[in-house]
Amino acid sequence: MKEFKIGPNEAGQRFDKYLGKLLSEASMSFVFKMLRKKNFTLNDKKAAGNELLKEGDVVKLFLSDDTFDKFASSSQKNNRVEAIRTYTEADLKKMGLHILYEDKHILAFYKPAGMLSQKSKETDVSVNEYLIGYLLQKKELTKEEMQTFRPSIVNRLDCNTSGLILCGKTLAGLQYLAQVIKDRSLQKYYVCLVEGKVTESVDLEGYLHKDSKTNTVKITKQEPVDQKEFSYIKTGINPLGQYKVSDRNKEKVYSELSIHLYTGKTHQIRAHLASIGHPIVGDFKYGNKDNSLLAKRCNIKRQLLHAYRVVFPRTEGGFAYLSDKEIVAKPFGDYERALKELKNGNME
Repeated sequence: MKEFKIGPNEAGQRFDKYLGKLLSEASMSFVFKMLRKKNFTLNDKKAAGNELLKEGDVVKLFLSDDTFDKFASSSQKNNRVEAIRTYTEADLKKMGLHILYEDKHILAFYKPAGMLSQKSKETDVSVNEYLIGYLLQKKELTKEEMQTFRPSIVNRLDCNTSGLILCGKTLAGLQYLAQVIKDRSLQKYYVCLVEGKVTESVDLEGYLHKDSKTNTVKITKQEPVDQKEFSYIKTGINPLGQYKVSDRNKEKVYSELSIHLYTGKTHQIRAHLASIGHPIVGDFKYGNKDNSLLAKRCNIKRQLLHAYRVVFPRTEGGFAYLSDKEIVAKPFGDYERALKELKNGNME
């Protein structure tokens, strides 16, 4: 018999979901069969599987060691956990990952350009790994807890997009952040530098189609007949400034924009701006294939798009303390350098 006590990071999820993580090699039909036969109990009582777990609940699995080993993950089988490097806040700062806000449930990082939000292959180290290593170092997370719960980011940024990235430290934090992103009550704002003159605020709407083979997207204004392959998108544009610069007696114009991301789809901002003739400076996938004047002058190697600010909605209950809260990540580095060049007004 195996016995497990539910901790704060496991509370709030359905019992069957918890069992699916605990016995990752077992089918759900096996799990429900064991529930019906009362081989899996919750607080010494028969359970259906749809119960929401509470902190302090006791789970018992009446299985032989061999059967448990057969269905448990490798770390559980061998009673060991994976080796994960731990990081102090000072360690993270050296990597360019700055903590903007932190409480019991959520954390906001400043992610530098060039860092992955989530790893794409096993050997990658992304913001997720840094988050887990930081929480392990603070002893807010144990390696044993990671068998059934892992803290995670909730808003993914492209590798070469810098700025604010939100993370859930606890299950409650993850569930709250996921909900306000899903219902679009969390307001998300970006800033970017684009080619051309933009003087009017406008909300752009359209439909986005992703080509997984090329990792690019295309946007159409017309509502498609078959919407299965398309996603509705809405992008708010607000100009912050326009800059005229000279280049051998020719005049170039650039604009800085604030972007309100109503919907969050792959490459949405980049493709939407390019579709109206204002590609982001340094975006060589959706913009000019040749380096723009500003990109050449400032040695820009990536799109100058930055996740700048989030504003939380008014809410009640356990997360009422976040009502109307604003978190800001000011851009610096190559973005700041390029904007300074524009304000100087001379690109010769």
